[in-house]
Amino acid sequence: MKIIAFVGMPASGKSEAARIAAEMGIPVIIMGDVIRKEVLRRGLEPNDSNTGMVATQLRKCEGMDAVAVRCISQIKDAGSDLIVVDGVRGIAEVECFRREFGEGFVLISIYAPIEVRFSRVQKRGRSDDMNSIEGLRNRDERELGWGMGEAIEASNIEIENNSTLETFKKDVIEVLSNYLGKNLGKNLNE
Repeated sequence: MKIIAFVGMPASGKSEAARIAAEMGIPVIIMGDVIRKEVLRRGLEPNDSNTGMVATQLRKCEGMDAVAVRCISQIKDAGSDLIVVDGVRGIAEVECFRREFGEGFVLISIYAPIEVRFSRVQKRGRSDDMNSIEGLRNRDERELGWGMGEAIEASNIEIENNSTLETFKKDVIEVLSNYLGKNLGKNLNE
């Protein structure tokens, strides 16, 4: 089993990379869904403040790898030899996945400058998004506090996402195709 996980700062392109993987027929597990589900279970509004609070509480109560631990059964139940995981947020999650999946775990970091990321936040319209660049900086700091920087440093591969969507898509398909054993992504690029 091969697990390919994406890590990067908020709005760097992790979800877009996961969407591209899904278009290639690769099952995707979204780590943020664990948090969003818990926010709703608690009857809270799914905004940035509540999402961040719940994510921090889960990590405080269950350990910094809490979200990864909750994803492992989903990964195993997916019934595929190749799975993409969207949204690693810290080094404890990386270590958890590496313990569980060993050499089968590959971490890909996605990089984009903060100005590019904020422009994307303004366009995507998610309920847990920030409405100012200062809000994005605060979210960056919160996630860096979970070990995001160390997780990014631990990545096997980096994809830059500071150009066009077409360029990013081509880069993601190229990297993911290396793990498919055949070039399924070729016709997606045309």
